Amino acid sequence: MPKTECRVVGIDHISIRVSDYQKSKAFYGKLFTFLGFEISDEYPGTIGWTNGHTRYWIAEAEGRKAYKIGDVGLHHYAFQLRNRRDVDALQAWLEKEGVTIVDPADEYYEDYYAVFFLDPDGIKLEGMRYGELTEKKKGKSAKAKT
Repeated sequence: MPKTECRVVGIDHISIRVSDYQKSKAFYGKLFTFLGFEISDEYPGTIGWTNGHTRYWIAEAEGRKAYKIGDVGLHHYAFQLRNRRDVDALQAWLEKEGVTIVDPADEYYEDYYAVFFLDPDGIKLEGMRYGELTEKKKGKSAKAKT
């Protein structure tokens, strides 16, 4: 790998524009409370939440063109969860809240468990856990060797 003077150490935040700020603020406020986020900052027409590692901002859109899955731009945003039980808990919460689930909690790739859902503007979000079964197998193998 070539040497470089600059290195990315993580993703600091994402910021999206929403068509109905109050509706999206209420949706994300409930979602992020459930996911363990707190409000980091709020200004007129924009608000951000954080869990200490990830920040997610929404802001009022200037235009009102609705987002459609498949448009150029963001395909989806995935929240990495602690375990598969958290994915199931998120799905139960989404169902209770009446949120549109586009792909229910399931194994989508080998050892990749996720639920996909939509925000009020149709932006696709995901709660996922990758590698949990592999980690458990490695843990059992290490214990068996000792």
